[in-house]
Amino acid sequence: MALEIRQSLKLAQTLIMTQKLQQAIKLLQLSRMELVGEINLALETNPVLEESEELEEGARQEPEVLAFSQNGEPPAAEGEAAPAEDSRSTLEGWDWDRFLQERLMLPPMGEFEEKEALPFENLNAQKTTLKSHLMWQLRMADLPETALAIGELIIGNLDRDGYLMATVEEIAQEAGVTPARVEEVLRMVQSFDPPGVAARDLKECLTLQLEAQGFHDPLVVAIIQNHLLNLANRNYPAIARDLKAPLEKVAAAAQVISRLEPKPGRGFDTEEPEYIHPDIHVEKVGSDYVIRLNEDGLPKLRVNTYYLEALRGPEKLPDGVKSYIQKHLDNALWFIRSIHQRQKTLYKVTESIIRFQRDFLDRGLSQLKPLTLRQVAEDVQMHESTISRVTTNKYIDTPQGVFDLKFFFNSGINLTLGDQIASESVKEKIRQIVQSENAEKPLSDQEIADILRRQDVLIARRTVAKYRGMLGVLSSSKRKRPSYRRKGLSGASAS
Repeated sequence: MALEIRQSLKLAQTLIMTQKLQQAIKLLQLSRMELVGEINLALETNPVLEESEELEEGARQEPEVLAFSQNGEPPAAEGEAAPAEDSRSTLEGWDWDRFLQERLMLPPMGEFEEKEALPFENLNAQKTTLKSHLMWQLRMADLPETALAIGELIIGNLDRDGYLMATVEEIAQEAGVTPARVEEVLRMVQSFDPPGVAARDLKECLTLQLEAQGFHDPLVVAIIQNHLLNLANRNYPAIARDLKAPLEKVAAAAQVISRLEPKPGRGFDTEEPEYIHPDIHVEKVGSDYVIRLNEDGLPKLRVNTYYLEALRGPEKLPDGVKSYIQKHLDNALWFIRSIHQRQKTLYKVTESIIRFQRDFLDRGLSQLKPLTLRQVAEDVQMHESTISRVTTNKYIDTPQGVFDLKFFFNSGINLTLGDQIASESVKEKIRQIVQSENAEKPLSDQEIADILRRQDVLIARRTVAKYRGMLGVLSSSKRKRPSYRRKGLSGASAS
């Protein structure tokens, strides 16, 4: 069969995402803070858009005009005729020396005490970081230039937890000294506050803290050097067998180690907390819930009337100018319409969620119901993808606390009577069960599942393990606290 090229016509329907439609979809999934940034960007790039300044009634006032007569008398009262003087004669008769002496001359020294000082709470304070804290101690040590340079290299190679990330050989090569000299300065830096800083691993970090406390016990040191994994797994019998020590002393040594800090730099964490600005506020007024969109700080947009009058004016504009204004005018109107549609859609979706989760708002997390995007989409007559975009990166302030809108959409767990309970409610039940358990005999996942079955919640053991991991709860073997009599450790001494 011979190959040939042919032309043919084919009709097909395709969905074309225009730039304006992409912009409207993008605005749906923006959070409030991101929306403010998008609006500010539009104000900078589109000359037709402007921010409307809505002043309260009576707020707009004409500037007060102060009139001065040649002889320094006050201005004439309302209704009286002011003397007709031109501005030149008024300026020529003005006593500038007296004015400068009264207004611009510095007050006597005694008057400074009467002035109110700047409030200290308005002064910016720089947070102390781990490296700045160590550098201050290094400079206070009065070291020679070579040792000071080595110490700066050591401190500069610490991570946020306070561990040394470079080897002694690398620091020695960088500083041009011997590794022995670096070890000497490293030991001095390791004596700084906080204890355990500049360690190369966890064993050295814990050992440095014991040395700083003057605590010397062979059993504690042996556990740190050889049995950290068994210690993390709370496998005290294995430690006791290997070290040939009583179980009570091993448990007491574990308590000593648990009071040490595995991350010395934790107290100097300089990360600023990320504050959540809710997009929606829900308040209970009487027996109903009132929805209020958070528009604080959201610029109010309008179209610049200058460009509208230019298009409608009798003067004929050049074609290039007219098309330029018309293009930006269409974009401005579409942008304003998209923002209004976003707010309207967000309100409708929030209203639907409140209808489904009314019991949660009234009585708390135990009454949270299973909810899917399809249910809300059918309720508000929208597509599921639209609901997903609207609920992305949005937070709602309710009487029960601040939640992500995605929090209300969760799967359901079957109950014995045929109903369902939300998975978040089951997690809360598991958390409460673990909190009330006996620490010496923690419940296994199967025992937790049996307790939930007695509460009419049908759940498998592996599901309990999954939810327990989401809650950050350790397994029963790691939650167990062995019972022992509190005795002093043999060989412990404080210097």
